[in-house]
Amino acid sequence: MEMVETLAHTTWECKYHVVFIPKYRRKALFGQLRKDLGAVFRRLAEQKECRVEEGHTQSDHVHMLLSIPPKYAVAHVVGYLKGKSAIHIARTYLG
Repeated sequence: MEMVETLAHTTWECKYHVVFIPKYRRKALFGQLRKDLGAVFRRLAEQKECRVEEGHTQSDHVHMLLSIPPKYAVAHVVGYLKGKSAIHIARTYLG
């Protein structure tokens, strides 16, 4: 079944496959951090009226399928997700 979203004057279905890769492809995403990232990304996406349809975390990168409304630029949402998740990781796991 098709998931079609609506706004005041539009009907849309915009989904983007996004891959995050840590600098130098370090194997930094492991253990408890790997388990917590899904919830962090979902919570941040909800703040921008977006939805994480599907996501997979490997030790050196993250795959996500994002549903983003057309009123937001993809680069803006991805930058927000990367920036705020990095701040959360630094505060939680690096002291």
